[in-house]
Amino acid sequence: MALSREQETDILRYYFAEKWRVGTIARQLNLHHSSVERVIAQAGIPKPERTTQPSIIDPYLPFIVETLAQYPSLTSARLYQMAVERGYPGGPSHFRDHVAQLRPKKLPEAFLRLKTLPGEQAQIDWGHFGDVQIGQAKRQLMAFVMVLSYSRRIFVQFFLNARMGPFLQGHVNAFEQWQSVPRVCLYDNLRSAVISRQGKAIQFNPALLELAAHYHFEPRPVAVARGNEKGRVERAIRYIRDNCFAQSDQNI
Repeated sequence: MALSREQETDILRYYFAEKWRVGTIARQLNLHHSSVERVIAQAGIPKPERTTQPSIIDPYLPFIVETLAQYPSLTSARLYQMAVERGYPGGPSHFRDHVAQLRPKKLPEAFLRLKTLPGEQAQIDWGHFGDVQIGQAKRQLMAFVMVLSYSRRIFVQFFLNARMGPFLQGHVNAFEQWQSVPRVCLYDNLRSAVISRQGKAIQFNPALLELAAHYHFEPRPVAVARGNEKGRVERAIRYIRDNCFAQSDQNI
C-alpha cells in the first residue's frame, strides 16, 4: 500500500525526533511495521533490528511443539497443566496465546468453482418464510425455489407446506413456465428427494423417480457436507427473502 507524503513525514518525525520504536509508530498510525521500516530505510537509515526479549515460556516451546505434533487437538488447558507439572511458572493466558500460534493450522479445503453448461443443471430447495394465519389455523409459508445453474434464472412458488405434493407440483410448474427441462436436478438431502443414504448407496423417493422418468431428467443429491455444490439456490432464497419478500411484506 502506497503511503501518503503526510504519513511518511509523520513516520520520520516520530522515529528521529520523538525516538519512537517501529512497533509503536506502526500501532499508532495503524500501519504495517514493514511500511514503517521501508520509509526509514528510504531515508538512508539501515533497517532497524527488532529485539526480542527472552520469555519464561521459551524453555517449554520444544515440549509444546512436540506434544501438539503428536496430539494436535489437545486443549490449551490440558497443555498448560502438563507444562505446570514440568515447572512452568507463568499464567494460563500468556501460555494460551503461545499455544494458539504454535498449534498446527488445518489447511482450508479448496473448492473448485463449479461451472455448468446451458440447460445442464437446476438446483432445488425449500425456503421457510414464516407462518400465515388462515382462519384458526397457523400454516407454514414455504417457497419452492428452482434455479438454473448456468443462467441463474429463478422460479419460485409459495405453498402452505413442504410435502411431496407441492414438491412435485413445483417441478411441473417450473418446467411449464420455462418450456424446458434441465438434464440434472440437484437436491440437498431433502426427504422429498432422498429417503436414505449410505455412502454412495442412495435410495430416492419413488414419487420423484416417477417424475424424473416422465420428464427425462436425472435427480442427483449433493455430496455430504458440500454446501458449495448448491450455493446458487441458497443465494436465490436469500435474495428472495432480503429483496422481493421483504418489499411485498411492507406493502401488506
